[in-house]
Amino acid sequence: MTIHPMESRYGRDAVRSIFDEEKRLELMLEVEAALARAHAKVGNIPEKDAVAISKAMKGVKIERVKEIEAEINHDVMALVKALAELSGDSGSYVHLGATSNDITDTALALQLKEFVEFLSEDLVNLKGVLLNLAKKHKATVCVGRTHAQHSIPTTYGLKFAIFASEVQRHMDRLDETKPRILVGKMSGAVGTQASFGKKGIEIQELVMNDLGINAAMVSNQVIQRDRHAEFLLLLALVAQSMNKIATEIRNLQRTEIAEVSEGFGKKQVGSSTMPHKRNPIIAERICGLTRVIKADAMASLDNIPLWHERDLTNSSCERVIIPEACVLTDYVLNLSINLLENLVFDKDNIEKNLNLSQGRIMAESLMIKMVEKGVGRQEAHEMLRKDAMKSHEAGIPFKDVLLNDKKVMKHLSEKELTSALDPKNYTGTAKEQVDRILKE
Repeated sequence: MTIHPMESRYGRDAVRSIFDEEKRLELMLEVEAALARAHAKVGNIPEKDAVAISKAMKGVKIERVKEIEAEINHDVMALVKALAELSGDSGSYVHLGATSNDITDTALALQLKEFVEFLSEDLVNLKGVLLNLAKKHKATVCVGRTHAQHSIPTTYGLKFAIFASEVQRHMDRLDETKPRILVGKMSGAVGTQASFGKKGIEIQELVMNDLGINAAMVSNQVIQRDRHAEFLLLLALVAQSMNKIATEIRNLQRTEIAEVSEGFGKKQVGSSTMPHKRNPIIAERICGLTRVIKADAMASLDNIPLWHERDLTNSSCERVIIPEACVLTDYVLNLSINLLENLVFDKDNIEKNLNLSQGRIMAESLMIKMVEKGVGRQEAHEMLRKDAMKSHEAGIPFKDVLLNDKKVMKHLSEKELTSALDPKNYTGTAKEQVDRILKE
């Protein structure tokens, strides 16, 4: 029986499996085996015992661990007992010097290490899709909107270039974050490594080198939770960028705008009662799930102030928020890729909306042209503001109002006026900016 929609509806199996019970057990056993090998290398235990423990870990079954846990009510000690049972006489060396969080925190770092590979691939793929759209629509002129009102022309190429640049920043952040989050430890009960003797630092380094992650320079009983909070905040940033893209598409798919829309299958149903509906369900799903990821990141901040050398308040919280944030972020990224790859552009509506204001969106273009002709900027702005308001209130083309304004036309020829009113002549360096991102 599944309870959480993430188990069946939202998420990819490959990523879900990183955080399932079997995988967690496998990684905790790997940490125990690496610890035994480290003890052998520094001469604390015989090599043959480390080998025996490393072999025995492969035979530990989750059912046996759960059986022991039901008796003793401690998940890590249940694993230790199950591993010791299969290790024969070598079992007495299992978990030597370690505290539970040496195992669980280090195993969590290994889980995140695997997840980061998926996250990196997702971001690379997403950026590629956005760059393709930026290149394809570099010259697709559309109306820009500020405060949800028509402003001046822009291009769809620039829109997608901006999104691609944002994704690149997330890629940079991930690279910067990895050394801080992919960290394990062997610090003992309060961080002093007293249970490891004088070779505690060496043992910790050996274990982490064996596992391919960094060793914490200093810790108490836990890896400090600012690391995990930083990672979840990064996931929240990624998620909010997807929210931003999806929200833009939802707005552009409004019936009144209808410039861009999600792909729609031949047999797809939009509504159980309204046969005509074509709803932006993928974009809406993205927007909805990003709220959960943001909430997970907020919860991670409360895990930072643990009592003294540690308490257990972070544990139950993290068992929910870390898998949830990771699985959903990967899912949202892949939804976004699918959404963008199947976008439908309505060029007729793009053109219609460019002209919807009857030319008033070109008032700034005319103002700049008049300044070039020697008119003061403030004077030109006021003349064009009055004419734009007259055009709006009377519902007549801006050009017609301007042609009848002698104060304006004494500075411009009709040819210059027509050119300045053409949206395609007023996209500034949009193409060049797209080219810069394409070369990045």
